[in-house]
Amino acid sequence: MAMTVHDAKIAIGMLARGDNQHDAAAWFGENQARIVEASQGKFGTTEAAPAAELPPKGPPGIKGRRLYAFVEKAIKALEDGDAASALQRLSDGVDRYNRSE
Repeated sequence: MAMTVHDAKIAIGMLARGDNQHDAAAWFGENQARIVEASQGKFGTTEAAPAAELPPKGPPGIKGRRLYAFVEKAIKALEDGDAASALQRLSDGVDRYNRSE
């Protein structure tokens, strides 16, 4: 997968705020070499994306698994006809995902 200029800006921004290269690589489903290349300007820019555009800090793997658990609970609540509870579970899951852990 080739990174876009936008992807490169996100990767560079992640590195600038102190994220690990392997966490940035995992976010994009790439290997760390692509992240190094992005930081060297090989995708058309060396500009970092603004902090507001960056994904949450931390490894996406465990965060994704936690979010998935919230989604499963929300689906069960929807199956039980409890839309308000489903919405709350999804909201809680997104809040947890966005923590910088």
